[in-house]
Amino acid sequence: MKSLTSWLIAIFAFMYWGFRVVVAVTSTMGIDFAVTPLNSSWEVPLLFITFICICFIPKRKLIPVLIYLILHGGYYGVDLYNNIMAIINNEAILSSYVSLLSSLIGIAIPLFALFDILLDKNRTAHPKDKKTDWFYKNEQYDRKLDERADKNNYRTL
Repeated sequence: MKSLTSWLIAIFAFMYWGFRVVVAVTSTMGIDFAVTPLNSSWEVPLLFITFICICFIPKRKLIPVLIYLILHGGYYGVDLYNNIMAIINNEAILSSYVSLLSSLIGIAIPLFALFDILLDKNRTAHPKDKKTDWFYKNEQYDRKLDERADKNNYRTL
């Protein structure tokens, strides 16, 4: 675990992913729900790719988060723009506001994930490697060897 913020972003992303799964399932079953999928044929593949990308947020991988942002920006960006224009032109109804909020959250979470990874100074300055850090960064081990080496004065006869 690198930081609390990346875990919180991943938790919120999984919660939103679960919400979108419910939206897709209710739409497929024909049940009325407050939010409808923007494009039913793209919703399911987007959900699968999103699940994979969200798993890489706590691991601090940049490429899956970029893919996550690009996919969600392309999918929700058009709806966000259309709903904002409907609100500006006073043509909005209640479903437009709900869809606007859903699309805004769908774009905000990948943006927060990207900013969290890009602004992390420890990711590039101090990379962790558990296989070698125990040896190279263990000062107590070096001190024990130094003290032991100083006490090994054997007499020669």
